[in-house]
Amino acid sequence: MKLSVYKSYDDLPLFLNARMVAQVLGVSISTAYELLNDPSFPTLRVGSRMVVPKEKFILWAEGQSGGAK
Repeated sequence: MKLSVYKSYDDLPLFLNARMVAQVLGVSISTAYELLNDPSFPTLRVGSRMVVPKEKFILWAEGQSGGAK
């Protein structure tokens, strides 16, 4: 498993791209793209670019972990 370079939610940028999602979750880039294309994941499409707003990502992550921080 890959180690995250981010140590807290405060370290995250305002918007996360696929590479950042992969780094935060410690998964491969292909897994991050699968998430970004999942209808239940809070992806924002800007033209052909896919990003995730930091606050929506945090809510999603907390929901996946049962609210654990």
